[in-house]
Amino acid sequence: MPVSASERIVAELRARIDSGELAPGDLLPSARRISRDWHVAIATATRVHAGLREAGLAETLPGVGVVVRRPKPRATSRAPLRTQVVVATAIAIADTEGMDGVSMRRLAVELDLAPMSLYRYVSDKDDLRTKMLDAALAQWQPPERGDAGWRECLEAAGRGLWQLFRRHPWLAATLSLARPPIVPGGIGWTEWVLSALNGYELDLSTRFDIHLALFGLIHGMASNLETETAATAATGLNADEWMDEQLPALRAIVTEAGYPHLHRLVHTTYDFSLDRVVERSLRYFLDGLEVELKGAMARRSG
Repeated sequence: MPVSASERIVAELRARIDSGELAPGDLLPSARRISRDWHVAIATATRVHAGLREAGLAETLPGVGVVVRRPKPRATSRAPLRTQVVVATAIAIADTEGMDGVSMRRLAVELDLAPMSLYRYVSDKDDLRTKMLDAALAQWQPPERGDAGWRECLEAAGRGLWQLFRRHPWLAATLSLARPPIVPGGIGWTEWVLSALNGYELDLSTRFDIHLALFGLIHGMASNLETETAATAATGLNADEWMDEQLPALRAIVTEAGYPHLHRLVHTTYDFSLDRVVERSLRYFLDGLEVELKGAMARRSG
């Protein structure tokens, strides 16, 4: 069977690791460097990293990159493995490598187990994914409500959900608005939003629509997070560095097209912040909802 380009590069890097040329903890070539040095596409270079991780030869360190896997200290006595540990380990992998990095083989390497032994704790990959979603969503806990009004409660819900997506970049891309996972972990957030709108003479269907609109706003913003994490890993460039490289071409297009507002924008310093855009979007959403609620109350009292 022919050997693919990614398999050939994995074999070369494996040989360098086995020989000691690349020691545990050493930084492996970035996807961008692999693409340049081996004359392959970025997608192929990304598969090289995935292959090394799958073989237990590499690990991803946030803020550092892909490094030669460091040996883990072996405990003198191993505590019985629990499903929660399996799920938490899978979440940790997804947080740094995305959901594509989570496989039974990869998980077994991380837990130092035979892959088949994992089926004592999860029935299959779909079951693992569902348990990951449940555990991640359950991390959101409603704050003390006290005498907070609807707006403060919805602000807390929106910001809390955003922080949850920030903590787990894979989560938004794995969730579906139309086909949500039926798990206990996500129900608390929905109940909190519905209860926050009590007392405004809104029927339950309307309140549920508002809840979906708030979720959709935050979810839509968060859908960029895993893509950006993957793009940074693949190119070795963060969003600002990538935009710096694209700026000359963008300026040329805008100038040629004669768009005055964009022309001014691309010739000034724009500090892109997704967190700031989320805060502003949440404020716009709540401002509009406030107008709607006041109008509904006025119509009913009139």
